[in-house]
Amino acid sequence: MRLFHALVAAAALLVGSNAVAQTAYPERPIKMIVPLAAASAVDVAARIVTQKMAENMGQQIVILNQAGASGLIGAEQLARAAPDGYTIGGFNDSVMTMVPNLHAKMPWDILKDFEPVSLVATVEWGLIAGNNTGYKTAADLIAAAKAAPGKINYSSGGPGSPQHLAMAMFASNAGISLTHVPYKGATQAATDVASGQIPVGFQGLGTVAALVRGGQLRLIGVTTEKRLPQFPDVPTVSESGLPGFFFNSWFAILAPAGTPNDIIARLNAEVLKAVGDPEVRHKLEDLGFTVRGTSPGELGVLTREQLAKYARVMKEMGIANE
Repeated sequence: MRLFHALVAAAALLVGSNAVAQTAYPERPIKMIVPLAAASAVDVAARIVTQKMAENMGQQIVILNQAGASGLIGAEQLARAAPDGYTIGGFNDSVMTMVPNLHAKMPWDILKDFEPVSLVATVEWGLIAGNNTGYKTAADLIAAAKAAPGKINYSSGGPGSPQHLAMAMFASNAGISLTHVPYKGATQAATDVASGQIPVGFQGLGTVAALVRGGQLRLIGVTTEKRLPQFPDVPTVSESGLPGFFFNSWFAILAPAGTPNDIIARLNAEVLKAVGDPEVRHKLEDLGFTVRGTSPGELGVLTREQLAKYARVMKEMGIANE
């Protein structure tokens, strides 16, 4: 009987200590790996959202940009991180659903090596052109490309990046030929359009909104179904040269596979609280993001659907690893 009571007491103590541990999370700073360049759309959104999360959680969230290999390097670091809630990731859908369709062999499996936390926001996109090009609409670019097939370069954040896929889809639908110039990240790809080294490109508006408002490059179309209130004078690509064209991407938060359910639930709740804050929402929307906020399960379903979609699209477009 004494042994029984001792075991019960020990079990109660263990349960109590676990409850304390769960309640105490996070007890130290959290790292967020962003497998993309600093100042890219996802990086910008991640810094806005995690600042509010950190304030609410009482712990710092440190952003670590691990760009390279179209996101493969940073994503692998997250996949190998301890599943304890202290290393999470801020990914775009390129890393999650485009890049995996480019490679027969991957160092990680997006469906097996990560736990979904939340789709935070969708990134609205735009067609940008250097001020020296003279292009004012998507129709101008299409006409120029038809007059000089293959002579116009466009920049991207790398093979299989959203910039690459968006322009490949645009060119295919418009019946034009453009030359792909891949960079190691979206930020440099945008900067070289602004400097005049590359004529055009597609970019997430979070990456280029400041450059557009500063007059350093021209936004000649948005890839939304309707004009955006942030840029009311900019026509949609659909209305100005390519009817029916639509493209966006997303910013999602993931954790390593095996992260405890209670930590995933806490992180999800903190994301939803952060994006529900009026100031955070305003900042994101002003940069061209559409705030979402989903459950982990909803992000998991979206990931599977997007993987299948881009497998089909990339096969149809003939996009292969370059």
